[in-house]
Amino acid sequence: MNERFIDIATGWWQGLGSLATSGLRIVLILIAAWVVVGIARRAIRLLRDRVAGQLDNDREAIKRAETLSRVFRYLSVVVVSLIAGMLVLGELGVSVAPILGAAGVVGLAVGFGAQSLVKDYFTGFFLLLENQIRQGDVVKLGEHAGVVEEVTLRYVQLRDYDGNVHYVPNGHITTVVNMTRGFSQAVCDVAVSVHEDVDAVVQVIREVAAGLRADQAFGARILDDLEVAGVERWDNASVVIRCRFRTLPIEQWGVRREFLRRLKAAFGARGIRLPYPNLTVHADSEAANAANLREAAAAAAR
Repeated sequence: MNERFIDIATGWWQGLGSLATSGLRIVLILIAAWVVVGIARRAIRLLRDRVAGQLDNDREAIKRAETLSRVFRYLSVVVVSLIAGMLVLGELGVSVAPILGAAGVVGLAVGFGAQSLVKDYFTGFFLLLENQIRQGDVVKLGEHAGVVEEVTLRYVQLRDYDGNVHYVPNGHITTVVNMTRGFSQAVCDVAVSVHEDVDAVVQVIREVAAGLRADQAFGARILDDLEVAGVERWDNASVVIRCRFRTLPIEQWGVRREFLRRLKAAFGARGIRLPYPNLTVHADSEAANAANLREAAAAAAR
């Protein structure tokens, strides 16, 4: 009897010891996970602050860095939590393999159902990481174009010239045309009559461009002298001369409109004619003579 009692007490003691050891290990796992998450968050925060300090108060770039830091913090918490959870289950004697298998099946089903959403997030992450789009840029995303009002991991919000707001899912973006990155080009196609001297027209264009660049309001928006490419094309009524200004980002449209306005006035003052549709009719002499003979014969018969 005493021996049996001793065996039971020994078994309970060993069980309590094993339970205490497992509990201690679980506590250590949780503490280690908490420490790792804290270190990861602090490292991400320090990296974000360092990057923000090198951006010279660029609010949009700082916002992009903040968005990316939130993504990395979330990923670090998810990864560490999953690893810690599997270790805790292992300490509790729960087999992790069936759970991982079930999770894989569920993840596969969710992946098939939400692959469009996952694609949106992956594309949005790389859009932010590669700095392809920033708030305030004028971009064209497929069939949609406008000013970027907001960039998230899920979508890009654009507002076009008419004031319409476009929400473009990131997963649908295949090409990005950014029209205001670094500098812009104000391209002008100037059409004049085919009867005008092209060299004289180019001289007037250069004079107007020099006056525009010397203007106090527009000169600061223009980065370089006018570049005249030459005759772009010609037809029966007009000759088209292509030229362009290099401007500050998003200033190309205002510079182009003012340049064309001044150019119209200069052409009028110099007597340079703008193209207009014309039609030249050449009469067939034989047909005219035959008609005259028919008319004369008819008059004689009367």
